[in-house]
Amino acid sequence: MGKDYLKVRIPATSANLGAGFDVFGIALGNPADIIEVEKSDKTIITVTGRDSRYVPTDPQRNTAGIVASLLNKSVKIKIQRGIPLSSGLGSSAAPAAGVAFALNEMFSLGLPREELVRIAAQGEKAASGTAHADNVAPAIYGGFVIVHKDTIIPLYPQNIGIVAVHPEIIVSTRTARAILPKELSLEDISFNTGSAASMVVGMMKSDIRLIGRSMENRVIEEVRSKLIKGYGQVKKSAIEAGAAGVTISGSGSTMIAVCGMNERENIAKAMTQAFLENHIRSEAFITTIGNGVKIIEG
Repeated sequence: MGKDYLKVRIPATSANLGAGFDVFGIALGNPADIIEVEKSDKTIITVTGRDSRYVPTDPQRNTAGIVASLLNKSVKIKIQRGIPLSSGLGSSAAPAAGVAFALNEMFSLGLPREELVRIAAQGEKAASGTAHADNVAPAIYGGFVIVHKDTIIPLYPQNIGIVAVHPEIIVSTRTARAILPKELSLEDISFNTGSAASMVVGMMKSDIRLIGRSMENRVIEEVRSKLIKGYGQVKKSAIEAGAAGVTISGSGSTMIAVCGMNERENIAKAMTQAFLENHIRSEAFITTIGNGVKIIEG
């Protein structure tokens, strides 16, 4: 039968985690978007909340609207934004994943999660220029997700503290991808592969120290760090405050630290202070590896 109305909560996400470019992603406990979807004879999108004035409401230019079109459904979509825009926290992925999930439930489509990820990734292509699933997959599955070709492997590590610090620096996904080199040396590929392999083991064991050590990435992180003023000092301050590892969240500008749950407040203070010393204001989200999209009403 389906439902006429659904309200869902869709989490922010962090892709790459240093080690797994376009392969790894995690769902965060916060921030999140709240999305309401209602059956209608025409797709209409309204956006409120954080940075809402910068988000297109044309259904053919909004990631949520594109997903509705791909599924051939007409709905009213209300997006209450909590995820900062152009932050490296999956701000364009969240509406795409949230609406894919909601429409599957509302219209009893019976699509498996893998298919929802594929459809949501097509929606996100409108924002980033490429259809990659490292943000939409954890938004739907929750936890830590490995995306390889058409295979999605979720893991659910427990009690992993995350500090995500979003500076007032805008880094567009397109720019962050455009500056990357087209080739890597065998030595750098070997190093990054080792980091990725040990990251998976760290997540399987919920081993915070191993996860942190595995966040190291050669070339990609080094190139993108130049887009974030204060990057080196922020990373050093976080490590000195107890972080097991620090990396850029997705394409940036947010930086994330992995740590014990009781270390998060001190690390957040250290990172925001380091940005401030570089004349950059920032906001810290004290969170954890969290759950995927969930229904909160309907």
